[in-house]
Amino acid sequence: MTKDKVLIFDTTLRDGEQSPGATMTHAEKLEIAELLDEMGVDIIEAGFPIASEGDFKAVSEIARLAKTSTICGLARANYKDIDRCWEAVKHARSPRIHTFIGTSPLHRAIPNLTMDEMAQRIHDTVTHARNLCENVQWSPMDATRTEWDYLCRTVEIAIKAGATTINIPDTVGYTAPVESADLIRNLIATVPGADDVIFATHCHNDLGMATANSLAAVEGGARQIECTINGLGERAGNTALEEVVMALKVRGDIMPFSTEIDTTKIMNISRRVAAVSGFAVQFNKAIVGKNAFAHESGIHQDGMLKNAETFEIMRPEDVGLSGTSLPLGKHSGRAALRAKLNELGFDDLADNQLKDVFVRFKDLADRKKEVFDDDLLALMHQNSGDEDRLKLKSLRVVCGTEGPQTADMVMEIDGADVKTSATGDGPVDATFNAVKALFPHGARLQLYQVSAVTEGTDAQATVSVRMEEEGRIATGQSADTDTVVASAKAYINALNRLLVRREESAPGYDVKGVSYKDR
Repeated sequence: MTKDKVLIFDTTLRDGEQSPGATMTHAEKLEIAELLDEMGVDIIEAGFPIASEGDFKAVSEIARLAKTSTICGLARANYKDIDRCWEAVKHARSPRIHTFIGTSPLHRAIPNLTMDEMAQRIHDTVTHARNLCENVQWSPMDATRTEWDYLCRTVEIAIKAGATTINIPDTVGYTAPVESADLIRNLIATVPGADDVIFATHCHNDLGMATANSLAAVEGGARQIECTINGLGERAGNTALEEVVMALKVRGDIMPFSTEIDTTKIMNISRRVAAVSGFAVQFNKAIVGKNAFAHESGIHQDGMLKNAETFEIMRPEDVGLSGTSLPLGKHSGRAALRAKLNELGFDDLADNQLKDVFVRFKDLADRKKEVFDDDLLALMHQNSGDEDRLKLKSLRVVCGTEGPQTADMVMEIDGADVKTSATGDGPVDATFNAVKALFPHGARLQLYQVSAVTEGTDAQATVSVRMEEEGRIATGQSADTDTVVASAKAYINALNRLLVRREESAPGYDVKGVSYKDR
């Protein structure tokens, strides 16, 4: 690897999925992995194979399907984890084992290991991993709070045992950019054999400095950045892939490092990850937020009309936006729709897929005066629901200042139509009560969130719902010009995903339940 290239290591499917409520279905994991592969991500950390049977199957299938990316699995510092990880990734065109152990005083106390005992375990487990796979990554968890001398000692042990990538995690988002750069720089200068491996950085965003810390680490000599789409991840999240990639592209004058990511696919995958995870992208989020290329100030608008570079350091087209409104309406045909979808990055639709989208597009166009790019993207990210056990057939709601608010609903459950009428504290509550009356369940509503896809009174509303049942968490999302209809569809979508999770559940630990101790 040349010293002027930065590898992009995406851990959306592992660290990102560990965000409470962000659990994805098997099909969604495969879809996101395919998008990452097409984008040109160097390494995809596809999951934690020992965590559950579902995670193992997802990592295994992603490994078989990936065309260009290296496929990585995570493993704790024990043989059982490492063996399971290798079983999952070994069929990849380019497999990698990533093994880790917490080296700071706080984390050493968890397995109750002395410094010498932990050093021996690092040697033994990295050696075991290297005997299975030529590409081994090792991470000292909570590296930024580990004693300097001990950190150097453990990094040297891992290198001598065969690790080819040394990742230095800022596990709790504790460090600052100047410290991040100095840490990598000093490790490379101090540890024997450091010139023969790639140093990586994995930064969390607890203090809002993850991206800055990652780029500073690159300045210090790191040549791999670990990140996630939309910055998804534990607590406040991780370094956002879109931020570091665009920073490397835009600021090549001070960061002359290349990456082969296809940035025009950023917006599409950002919105898809938001949809399947249920974590909406905040409006003012860098690069991918709704307001990232919006200008309301008169001074800004005047400058943009004269020269877009006055207030934009990148073009909307650079991240996959068209930059213009969608000139399609109810009279538009399939050819025009396909052309616009191609422009937005959906250039591989089969005829039957286009037919399904076209029907939904026509229905939306009949209800809206204007259909924008964001409207069409929302349609593309809605599941047709053909395989769902629960489907909304019709909904009529009575609401207003005089109660009771009532919802009359017809649902299809396992192919049979059932109907009911329910009341509630408002139209949405009545609607959810109707669903529960038709399909009794014990799931608890954890989140209900509404956001507008586009402007105007006829805008589509996107509703996100998160539900929990016996430790299983699922999210549902839907868009419609009728907020209550969108709410019903999102609620039913979440229930369908909970049913899938019931079926996929198998004996073993879930990702969030795996401890750092050996089993």
